[in-house]
Amino acid sequence: MSSPSIAFVNVTLHIPHAGSLKDKRRYIKSIKDKLHNQFNVSVAEIDKQDKWQQAVIGIVMLSSDRIYLEQQYSRIEQMLGEYRDVVVSSLQLDWL
Repeated sequence: MSSPSIAFVNVTLHIPHAGSLKDKRRYIKSIKDKLHNQFNVSVAEIDKQDKWQQAVIGIVMLSSDRIYLEQQYSRIEQMLGEYRDVVVSSLQLDWL
């Protein structure tokens, strides 16, 4: 039996059209819900909660198959790049 792999993805976002924290929350909720539903991952906003147009979200994935997690990371990266109203400033994958 192989040991489980844990992937942590740190995503920094710029939300240029958010004019308030309420606007920002709407964008972030949409992204979090889509990530959770499509990839079965845990997602949370982990920094910049008080900034209207900035956000940092953390994504955690767990599997016994590291290659599968790498594939999921690529799919997540692609999905985030398809959002028209949100700009991905940085995306970092760390193994725990």
